[in-house]
Amino acid sequence: MKLRIRGNSLRLRLTKSEVAEIGAGGAVEETVEFGGEPAQHFIYALVPADNVETPTAVLDGGRITVFVPKRQAGNWARTNQIGIEAGKTIDDSRTLRILIEKDFSCLEPRTGEEDADTFRHPFGNEPENQIVLKAFD
Repeated sequence: MKLRIRGNSLRLRLTKSEVAEIGAGGAVEETVEFGGEPAQHFIYALVPADNVETPTAVLDGGRITVFVPKRQAGNWARTNQIGIEAGKTIDDSRTLRILIEKDFSCLEPRTGEEDADTFRHPFGNEPENQIVLKAFD
Protein backbone atom coordinates (compact mmCIF):
# COMPACT_ATOMS: atom_id res chain seq x y z
CA MET A 1 0.00 0.00 0.00
CA LYS A 2 1.28 3.42 -0.92
CA LEU A 3 0.47 6.60 0.96
CA ARG A 4 0.52 10.05 -0.57
CA ILE A 5 -0.05 13.10 1.57
CA ARG A 6 -0.50 16.44 -0.11
CA GLY A 7 -2.04 19.46 1.53
CA ASN A 8 -5.16 18.37 3.34
CA SER A 9 -5.52 15.05 1.53
CA LEU A 10 -4.62 11.41 2.07
CA ARG A 11 -4.38 9.01 -0.85
CA LEU A 12 -3.94 5.27 -0.40
CA ARG A 13 -3.13 3.02 -3.36
CA LEU A 14 -3.53 -0.71 -2.93
CA THR A 15 -2.19 -3.68 -4.90
CA LYS A 16 -4.37 -6.57 -6.04
CA SER A 17 -3.58 -8.71 -3.00
CA GLU A 18 -4.22 -5.78 -0.63
CA VAL A 19 -7.57 -5.05 -2.30
CA ALA A 20 -8.48 -8.73 -1.91
CA GLU A 21 -7.56 -8.57 1.79
CA ILE A 22 -9.71 -5.46 2.32
CA GLY A 23 -12.57 -7.04 0.34
CA ALA A 24 -12.44 -10.08 2.65
CA GLY A 25 -12.79 -7.79 5.68
CA GLY A 26 -9.12 -7.78 6.69
CA ALA A 27 -6.93 -4.76 7.40
CA VAL A 28 -3.80 -3.65 5.54
CA GLU A 29 -0.95 -1.90 7.36
CA GLU A 30 2.48 -0.51 6.45
CA THR A 31 5.33 0.70 8.67
CA VAL A 32 8.05 3.22 7.86
CA GLU A 33 11.00 2.93 10.25
CA PHE A 34 12.88 6.15 10.93
CA GLY A 35 14.88 4.45 13.68
CA GLY A 36 15.03 1.30 15.73
CA GLU A 37 12.66 2.33 18.52
CA PRO A 38 8.87 1.94 18.14
CA ALA A 39 8.47 5.67 18.81
CA GLN A 40 10.41 6.24 15.58
CA HIS A 41 8.00 4.17 13.47
CA PHE A 42 5.30 5.73 11.32
CA ILE A 43 2.37 3.40 10.66
CA TYR A 44 -0.52 3.78 8.26
CA ALA A 45 -3.42 1.38 7.91
CA LEU A 46 -6.68 0.83 6.05
CA VAL A 47 -9.31 -0.94 8.13
CA PRO A 48 -12.78 -2.08 7.04
CA ALA A 49 -15.23 -1.36 9.86
CA ASP A 50 -18.90 -1.97 10.62
CA ASN A 51 -19.21 1.15 12.80
CA VAL A 52 -18.48 3.84 10.15
CA GLU A 53 -20.86 5.16 7.52
CA THR A 54 -18.28 6.87 5.33
CA PRO A 55 -14.49 6.66 5.06
CA THR A 56 -12.75 8.57 7.82
CA ALA A 57 -9.20 8.97 9.10
CA VAL A 58 -7.72 9.18 12.58
CA LEU A 59 -4.24 10.30 13.62
CA ASP A 60 -3.03 8.84 16.91
CA GLY A 61 0.63 9.35 17.74
CA GLY A 62 2.65 8.03 14.82
CA ARG A 63 -0.26 6.14 13.26
CA ILE A 64 -2.79 7.12 10.61
CA THR A 65 -5.76 4.77 10.40
CA VAL A 66 -8.27 5.13 7.59
CA PHE A 67 -11.53 3.36 8.33
CA VAL A 68 -13.83 2.42 5.45
CA PRO A 69 -17.32 0.91 5.74
CA LYS A 70 -16.95 -2.86 5.39
CA ARG A 71 -19.78 -3.15 2.85
CA GLN A 72 -18.34 -0.33 0.71
CA ALA A 73 -14.89 -1.94 0.81
CA GLY A 74 -16.31 -5.29 -0.29
CA ASN A 75 -18.22 -3.76 -3.20
CA TRP A 76 -15.13 -1.82 -4.30
CA ALA A 77 -12.94 -4.92 -4.16
CA ARG A 78 -15.36 -7.02 -6.26
CA THR A 79 -16.02 -4.48 -9.02
CA ASN A 80 -14.14 -2.41 -11.60
CA GLN A 81 -14.63 0.68 -9.44
CA ILE A 82 -11.22 2.36 -9.24
CA GLY A 83 -11.54 4.33 -6.04
CA ILE A 84 -13.45 5.46 -3.02
CA GLU A 85 -13.49 9.16 -2.19
CA ALA A 86 -14.69 10.92 0.92
CA GLY A 87 -14.27 14.11 2.86
CA LYS A 88 -13.87 14.35 6.62
CA THR A 89 -15.11 17.69 7.91
CA ILE A 90 -12.57 19.38 10.16
CA ASP A 91 -14.57 22.56 10.76
CA ASP A 92 -16.76 25.00 8.80
CA SER A 93 -14.01 25.81 6.30
CA ARG A 94 -11.70 22.77 6.25
CA THR A 95 -12.05 19.21 5.02
CA LEU A 96 -9.64 16.30 4.90
CA ARG A 97 -9.94 14.63 1.49
CA ILE A 98 -9.58 10.83 1.61
CA LEU A 99 -8.92 8.75 -1.52
CA ILE A 100 -8.60 4.97 -1.59
CA GLU A 101 -7.57 3.62 -5.00
CA LYS A 102 -6.53 0.49 -6.82
CA ASP A 103 -2.86 0.79 -7.81
CA PHE A 104 -2.25 0.58 -11.55
CA SER A 105 0.95 -0.50 -13.23
CA CYS A 106 3.13 2.40 -14.34
CA LEU A 107 2.99 3.45 -17.98
CA GLU A 108 6.76 4.00 -17.90
CA PRO A 109 9.09 1.69 -15.95
CA ARG A 110 10.51 3.22 -12.75
CA THR A 111 13.69 2.14 -11.03
CA GLY A 112 12.88 0.43 -7.75
CA GLU A 113 9.14 0.12 -8.49
CA GLU A 114 7.58 -3.34 -8.57
CA ASP A 115 4.42 -3.68 -10.69
CA ALA A 116 3.86 -7.45 -10.35
CA ASP A 117 0.84 -7.12 -8.02
CA THR A 118 -0.71 -4.00 -9.53
CA PHE A 119 -3.83 -3.68 -11.64
CA ARG A 120 -3.42 -3.42 -15.41
CA HIS A 121 -3.40 0.24 -16.41
CA PRO A 122 -6.45 1.03 -18.57
CA PHE A 123 -4.31 3.13 -20.93
CA GLY A 124 -1.27 0.83 -20.90
CA ASN A 125 0.65 -0.58 -23.83
CA GLU A 126 -0.79 -4.08 -23.62
CA PRO A 127 -2.31 -5.18 -26.98
CA GLU A 128 -5.87 -5.21 -25.62
CA ASN A 129 -5.48 -1.54 -24.66
CA GLN A 130 -4.41 -0.36 -28.12
CA ILE A 131 -8.04 0.09 -29.23
CA VAL A 132 -8.72 2.27 -26.17
CA LEU A 133 -5.63 4.38 -26.87
CA LYS A 134 -6.64 4.95 -30.51
CA ALA A 135 -10.00 6.29 -29.32
CA PHE A 136 -8.11 9.07 -27.52
CA ASP A 137 -5.83 10.02 -30.46
